[in-house]
Amino acid sequence: MANLRENLEKIKKQINIENIRILAVTKYVGTEEIIQAYEAGINNLAENKIQDAESKRRSLPQYINEDIIWHFIGHLQTNKVKKAVGNYEYIHSIDSIKIAEAISKQAKSINKVQKILLQVNITEEESKMGFSKKELEENFLQITSLANIKIKGLMTIGILSDDEKILRQTFKNLCNLRNYLQEKFKYPLPELSMGMSNDYKIAVEEGSTMVRIGQALFK
Repeated sequence: MANLRENLEKIKKQINIENIRILAVTKYVGTEEIIQAYEAGINNLAENKIQDAESKRRSLPQYINEDIIWHFIGHLQTNKVKKAVGNYEYIHSIDSIKIAEAISKQAKSINKVQKILLQVNITEEESKMGFSKKELEENFLQITSLANIKIKGLMTIGILSDDEKILRQTFKNLCNLRNYLQEKFKYPLPELSMGMSNDYKIAVEEGSTMVRIGQALFK
């Protein structure tokens, strides 16, 4: 617990915590660590797998469950949409029109508007999911026309590199794309989900509003 609090304070000192939401990525930790994070002041949790989150939520005390804001950050398959919609405040990883349509349809069935972020493969790496810049621009209006979703912003996964200039340019490119889409389509996109344990400080300096931190918090 002491280490977690120390790690959190270190992170807070490196970023403007008033404007940045720290998402504790719980992929590799259990219920005990989640409770410790909550008691340290974190109530935004992020999971990569639906089934893992379900198990952890069942194990948490009710008062914590009621206060936590859950984020889904993993690749979402269409057969998991029903379990995602309504159980996560934000779904960060919308990477196709097909999945956006499925989410809107499910949200409509439960009379909900689901908050989403559009995942962008800003580095255009073959190994990564997400819209290319061109695809996103071409399909943005179609996605915004879906009645039961609300696009809150963009998400990306930074390139695996130790070169600060490359990392910084990656995040700058996503921020520039967000600004361009906002201006062209007159659609507000307040959130930028970018930055993880190895690069969150740079991401924040380039405009991130949500950082997804696991190892740097729980190690």
